[in-house]
Amino acid sequence: MPNQTEAAARMDVLIDTLEEMAHAYYDLDNPIAEDYAYDMLMQELKALEAEHPALLRPDSPTQRVGGKASGRFEKVTHTVQMGSLQDVFSFEQVEQFLARVKETVSHPVFTVEPKIDGLSVSLEYKNGVLTQGSTRGDGFVGENVTANLKTLHSIPLMLENAPALLEVRGEVYLPRAQFEQLSARQEAEGEQPFKNPRNAAAGSLRQKDPAVTASRRLQIFLFNIQQIEGQTITSHSESLELLKTLGFPVVPYSICNADPAEIKAAIETIGAQRGTLPFDIDGVVIKVNSLAQREQIGSTAKYPKWAVAYKFPPEEKTSRLLRIEVNVGRTGVLTPVAVFDPILLAGTSVSRAVLHNQQFIEEKDIRVGDLILVRKAGDIIPEVLASVEHLPESTPYHLPDHCPACGSPVSKDADEAAVRCWNPACPAQVFRAIVHFTSKPAMNIDGLGPAIVQQLLDNNLIHSPADLYTLTAEQLLSLEGFQQKSAENLLQAIEASKHQPLDRVIAALGIRNIGQTAAVLLCDHFGSLESIRNATAEEIAAIDGFGAIMAKSVTDAFSEPNFAALLTALQQNGLTMQYESRQKDDRFAGLTFVLTGTLPTLKREEAKAMIEACGGKVSGSVSKKTSFVVAGEEAGSKLTKAEALGIPVIDEAQLLRKIKE
Repeated sequence: MPNQTEAAARMDVLIDTLEEMAHAYYDLDNPIAEDYAYDMLMQELKALEAEHPALLRPDSPTQRVGGKASGRFEKVTHTVQMGSLQDVFSFEQVEQFLARVKETVSHPVFTVEPKIDGLSVSLEYKNGVLTQGSTRGDGFVGENVTANLKTLHSIPLMLENAPALLEVRGEVYLPRAQFEQLSARQEAEGEQPFKNPRNAAAGSLRQKDPAVTASRRLQIFLFNIQQIEGQTITSHSESLELLKTLGFPVVPYSICNADPAEIKAAIETIGAQRGTLPFDIDGVVIKVNSLAQREQIGSTAKYPKWAVAYKFPPEEKTSRLLRIEVNVGRTGVLTPVAVFDPILLAGTSVSRAVLHNQQFIEEKDIRVGDLILVRKAGDIIPEVLASVEHLPESTPYHLPDHCPACGSPVSKDADEAAVRCWNPACPAQVFRAIVHFTSKPAMNIDGLGPAIVQQLLDNNLIHSPADLYTLTAEQLLSLEGFQQKSAENLLQAIEASKHQPLDRVIAALGIRNIGQTAAVLLCDHFGSLESIRNATAEEIAAIDGFGAIMAKSVTDAFSEPNFAALLTALQQNGLTMQYESRQKDDRFAGLTFVLTGTLPTLKREEAKAMIEACGGKVSGSVSKKTSFVVAGEEAGSKLTKAEALGIPVIDEAQLLRKIKE
């Protein structure tokens, strides 16, 4: 065992070596050593720290993934409010902002910065040591995610020559390259990929286990000093330069005079870089540089008057439509999908977009071979906006009259614009029905993704969801890729799903027009599968939140022989068929809530569960019957409609207060 002097010297070498390896791996994406070599050095460092705890350095790489896995995060009250900025959407609105500033202060100077599309966090350092990291939350209260933030190699754990107290604000983001790798891994493992890098960053930072966060390779840009002791700063640009000297990655910025043309040029320069940057930006932030002038200008109740965020319009690009493919959904609907030359939109490569139905294709006169205009709705879902030009080789398209999966005749649904395959044994429908059954919102069978479902079908081991519960270890071990442990894990996950509540079972069955909310309403009203099976359409339609079409969907499904046989098989295999209401009280009885935007700390499903536990109802659309709209960041048309109808709008903090009252 080395003495303390020898251990200290060796630990210094190990820390320097490990930091160099980590920098090459995480920041440069150019590893200089094998993972095994890194792991062995890390184990040696951990052993030395255990033998000599007095030598443990706050900036040791062992401290980056040292937090305990937690099912919840402690709340943090921000000493300095983490406010948001007013969004503007045109150069005219930017000019109006500049004019208002010039009316209040003389000769203002502005900083212009890209608006990083990520998750805002606060980092607190005391005497140069990172002591706390938290999410923005509602601006006043966030979550303590210190252990997870320590896994970001771009965040210094210790600062040299630092002030006694320093709180900084930054934006955590996931680089595009890491997002694409994560998406590919999630799809391969049968998981639902994140919709975009911003959602991935938020989901990764709020992981229960810091080791999972570490594996995502998040990054950060600092853009503000929230509070500082022992040093006077007079301008925003001065604060950013100080952060650079302390070792922080700082958002790039330029300084502009109050000339609208100069600021417009700076915005356009950043906009032109949008598709080439290794990270996502969704706009440009324009701020008054002088801190003294900011004090003069002041703030409204919601936003500072000395800054605005110019939001980019959705990117639109043209591409050539190569072909139209047809997907068959779990209810038999034939959905045409445009396949076009790949284009880069909102940070990711896009080559496919849903065309909805034949009516959509005809209304927009979309032909195979056309030059089409594509964008990402909400920077998430690709959509075809129009046919820009019919090229010489373009040809009109019509959906096939036979199912591409099973060859059965198809016909238009009398109630919808959809064309449907009516064969219940259609392999595409069976596949998608089982994938839906096993998915997270339904039976949540961990490890049973689309690839494994297809493998089980191809080997004739399953033909319906009920067959999952008769699988054996021997059958799984006969499949490529399965070992003893993976087979045991999957069987355990299938067994555990038997204890899912009845509303999950109903939602998993994929009844047309019946989602999670409707399943809960059904189960709350009838209490058991048998009671639902015996209910008439009139009795079901009488449930608040139901209607004649939904009721008919339920009774049609339960009267269909194959569906009835599936229910019997599931019941025989031990699935839950009685319902225990999760409602705790009725304080929200008769109230309807609509959730919109990204909530600071709650996931949409968490908020919904809380409201329903208090007897409230959560709706997907705003109407005169809506009691409250719960709005988060980037709330859209639902918020606008609520304001027009005079419906009360509350934030997450107000919702939580109502729940605790």
